[in-house]
Amino acid sequence: MSKKNPRVDAYIAEAAGFARPILNRLRKLVHAACPDVRETMKWNAPFYEHKGILVCTPAFKKHCALIFWKGRLFLGKERGKFRRITSSADLPGDKILTGYLQKAVELNEAGIKSPAPKKSKPKKIIVPDYFLAALKKNKKALATFGNFSPSCRREYVGWIVEAKRDGTRARRIKIAIEGIAAGKTQSWKYRQ
Repeated sequence: MSKKNPRVDAYIAEAAGFARPILNRLRKLVHAACPDVRETMKWNAPFYEHKGILVCTPAFKKHCALIFWKGRLFLGKERGKFRRITSSADLPGDKILTGYLQKAVELNEAGIKSPAPKKSKPKKIIVPDYFLAALKKNKKALATFGNFSPSCRREYVGWIVEAKRDGTRARRIKIAIEGIAAGKTQSWKYRQ
């Protein structure tokens, strides 16, 4: 049989007035769906665990959230609708929520892991022709720029491209070529 954690009691008591009934309702449903649930506090929010994390229910100034730890597996894009709860009306009925909670319990009991998030392919860095021409005039700068990390190259390109006036752009290109030839990243002047 599950026990209630006094730290979760205190968290709910200190939550905003609108959040208390929502958090209490969710807590009651979690305990009903999984009698062996264990309450804990992580990252300053209530977490409910049974053979791993089931859900967490953080409360903020103007909204609460119900985050199913493995929601991606059974809620898909629907999981986002539980991220901004401002009243009980934002939640489905108890029967539906209990079904979701039972699905979370089943996944944990089966030992199913949440899939790793898909890695997005880095965006190709498009170096403007005028900057590339300036780099080609300085072989050392061109070689160094090619060896920089993508984020470092992106910073230099972004800094030059965001210049609104031609004079500013030309000045930035000159500074960039000198810095790159010296092996300095774009943010070198901010480091000590």
